[in-house]
Amino acid sequence: MTVSTATRPVAVIGAGTMGSGIAQVFAAAGRQVYLGDQDDAALKRGLASIAKSLDRLVKKGTLAAAGRDQVQSRIRAAVSGLPLADCALAVEAVPERLELKKAVLQALDRALPADSILATNTSSISITELAAATSRPTRVIGMHFMNPVPLMPLVEVVRGLETSEEVVQATLEEARALGKTPVVVEDRPGFVSNRVLLPMINEAVFALQENVATREAIDTVMKLGMNHPIGPLALADLIGLDVCLDILEVLHRGFGDDKYRPCPLWRTMVAAGRLGRKSGRGFYEYPDS
Repeated sequence: MTVSTATRPVAVIGAGTMGSGIAQVFAAAGRQVYLGDQDDAALKRGLASIAKSLDRLVKKGTLAAAGRDQVQSRIRAAVSGLPLADCALAVEAVPERLELKKAVLQALDRALPADSILATNTSSISITELAAATSRPTRVIGMHFMNPVPLMPLVEVVRGLETSEEVVQATLEEARALGKTPVVVEDRPGFVSNRVLLPMINEAVFALQENVATREAIDTVMKLGMNHPIGPLALADLIGLDVCLDILEVLHRGFGDDKYRPCPLWRTMVAAGRLGRKSGRGFYEYPDS
């Protein structure tokens, strides 16, 4: 049986697309949230993204203006000096780089109380390897949210080799309190979501590189023929081409199987700075980004 931590604050480290979305859903669920990022400009962009997301909900009539103000008031953001000593849970949401994630988790490990849960929003990196970098591997777990976080109901709860059953159950409780549907998966490269999704997107990129069809035709086939809500190339732009490449690299290394080999076009696009929606151009163009 787990002890509820629902009244204690939550820390979210990394104010990018995923981190800001995670902070928003915890604050919307009534939690005090400490949002941190080493880059002040990134922190400001994250807060602006939260404000824009909440404003859209107000315009749709699904959130009252007073409710929006309450959610924003629960989020405290800073580059440093956040009061982490009373946090029940910290979610690391920095870019998909192993050493960076290890460094952030080690810093959180030193700052948080011994009973706090260290969660990582990694989309592919081994939870077991990240946990081994801390002094509390039994309390480290994967909490992989989907993008966009406020709208997508799934959370992959990834159990590392040392993760305790108590922590698994407490994390499931946390996810359900956010109105999410958590699914427990084991610690394998790409977990379930990206092990299935990224090879499909990668094959679409190969088809584009080989001029099998235009970008629009490839996406239309998958939308109208397979009933996907968005085509694989447009989805890659939404996720971020750099993030997709990182995940494919993890899959390729982790399984040692060339079926996960990234299409060379990924590297070309990333090298050119065409990262998708966030950069204004990926497989498609986004002039208003």
